[in-house]
Amino acid sequence: MNMLKTTMLLAALTALFMALGFTLGGRGGAMLALVVAAGMNLFTFWNADKIVLKMHKAREIDAADGGDFYQLVVNLAQRGNLPMPKVYLIDSQSPNAFATGRDPEHAAVAATTGLINMLSRDEVEGVMAHELAHVKNRDTLIMTMVATIAGAISMIANFGMFFRGRNAGIAGILAIFIAPFAAMIVQMAISRTREFGADKGGAEISGKPLALASALAKIAGPAAQHPTEASQRNPATAQLYIVPSGVRAMFSTHPATEDRIEALQDIAGEMGQGQMNAGSARTAAELSREMYGSRPNRPSGGSSGRRSALDPFDRE
Repeated sequence: MNMLKTTMLLAALTALFMALGFTLGGRGGAMLALVVAAGMNLFTFWNADKIVLKMHKAREIDAADGGDFYQLVVNLAQRGNLPMPKVYLIDSQSPNAFATGRDPEHAAVAATTGLINMLSRDEVEGVMAHELAHVKNRDTLIMTMVATIAGAISMIANFGMFFRGRNAGIAGILAIFIAPFAAMIVQMAISRTREFGADKGGAEISGKPLALASALAKIAGPAAQHPTEASQRNPATAQLYIVPSGVRAMFSTHPATEDRIEALQDIAGEMGQGQMNAGSARTAAELSREMYGSRPNRPSGGSSGRRSALDPFDRE
């Protein structure tokens, strides 16, 4: 059902793109729009992962220097019958993670030091299983295509406003103003659909839906309050993360955290794992805000006595 919804929404986004090109330039405009979209998609297909990782100043780690975190990803990839992705660490106190790459054979997963320091081992496992589910579902390619087409719509709308102006006619002017907003709505709908799918897939890979639910509750508040540097420079990167980073709920590409937690609780019930306490999600979110919300410059481990970034699971 999620794939069907995604296909329909992607088709709607493509149709909107072609319609905007036709409105502004007739058949020639529609063909130009198609060529631009194809060129941008081809470029991002091969280079999106490199661009995203460079934007985040991500550092690749391996078995030699990755500690328990790297081995955790190895175990999850084996459980999910996936090729081993490249693993990256991002030096950021904002607790978040994402996956990128054009297909499972060329995938990468990344987590911030803030996320690893904040969560328990089971919770980190739930988060990384979610990211591997994105890889397995090929969401990384889908969302790259969506972002590219949505960006092209905005670009053509701006082009039409600058070069056509009043000569665009009423239909053209309406298209210029409405198309980017409509594209944003479709983009959010596609992304939200894929997040629910990745939550379900992550729960199946890790076998711990309640650990993922607990992780979402803990990191949602701090991630929103203290966004990554990359998302501050380029808000479009917000759709990459497991939870929104510095984006207003109205414009978020993610479902409400409460809805995701509720869905994960249902999955846990289906697995015979019981339910979280009704107020535990809110309590965890409030606690994490109290702990980290007023201290954006909190050290990320080492001499502070907190867990180190690469060996975060040996503290008791």
